[in-house]
Amino acid sequence: MATYKDSGVDKEEGYQTVSKIKKAVSETHNANVLNGIGSFGAFYELSGYENPVLVSGTDGVGTKLRIALDSNIYDTIGIDCFAMCANDILCHGAKPLFFLDYLACGKLDSDVAAQIVLGIAKACKETGTALIGGETAEMPGMYQIGDYDVAGFCVGVVERNEIIDGSQIKENQAIIGLPSSGFHSNGFSLVRKIFTNFNEIFEEKPLYETLLIPTRLYQNDIFKIREKYKVYGIAHITGGGLIENVPRIIPDGLCAEINTKKIDVPTIISELQKRGNITEKEMFGTFNMGVGMVIIVDKENVAGILNLIERSMLLGEIKKDKEKIRLIF
Repeated sequence: MATYKDSGVDKEEGYQTVSKIKKAVSETHNANVLNGIGSFGAFYELSGYENPVLVSGTDGVGTKLRIALDSNIYDTIGIDCFAMCANDILCHGAKPLFFLDYLACGKLDSDVAAQIVLGIAKACKETGTALIGGETAEMPGMYQIGDYDVAGFCVGVVERNEIIDGSQIKENQAIIGLPSSGFHSNGFSLVRKIFTNFNEIFEEKPLYETLLIPTRLYQNDIFKIREKYKVYGIAHITGGGLIENVPRIIPDGLCAEINTKKIDVPTIISELQKRGNITEKEMFGTFNMGVGMVIIVDKENVAGILNLIERSMLLGEIKKDKEKIRLIF
């Protein structure tokens, strides 16, 4: 007599996963969450806003997962998953309200799955975001045993009159970069092509430890800045680097002129460029190069912001031009 387990799906392992994450997930909930794990849908009450606009984003971890899986380190990629989504909606001034995750694998290991979700819960707790739901899909034949894919979906809120969309950016405003924690979660197909031994020692520790440093969460930085200063545009520097992401917020007729020499490039990124003999244009069109977020502000507020956010950088200014970005090397 055939069973579902005979086909490669172990429901009991799924139940074990829920048991291992339930406490941490519930600790991310607040009074706005109206039900718990187990319902077909999650309820979140929206209150305390005058004219709220919901802002949503979805993303995954990409092939950075390969390094995590091969190194048997699973607790950081959940943070990456959350950060990639939450940092995106933050670009419009939205505070994350709740998050849902999707985890797919060939054969479920409850210990591995729990570590991934606990990483997500950690990031949610740090930012006051409720982890209100998720899906764990065991799909033998679609994924190899030991392989996992991780994605997420974030919903945030911003008052309509506080939406940041770049439309108020003007000539002579300043461009400030907020530091990244490394590669974040982009460009890892090229990273893995150049760095072939994750166990090699780099700066006195195994290379995989540096490569798996999770994506920086920028919510606290951005809201700290906005408490004191007007921010006209925010760009999350993900796949495509500065070259592709900064123009997304620049109005027609204006140009973000950025002096790349002002950027504090992490040593791991410089090492990749050297080993791969990669051009500056390719690097700045693929990786964040040490700048995880770009914000546009008035020049008179630059000094205050640089003092407020450690390692932040004045990168350049907004000028009139047909091209929306110009990098000075």
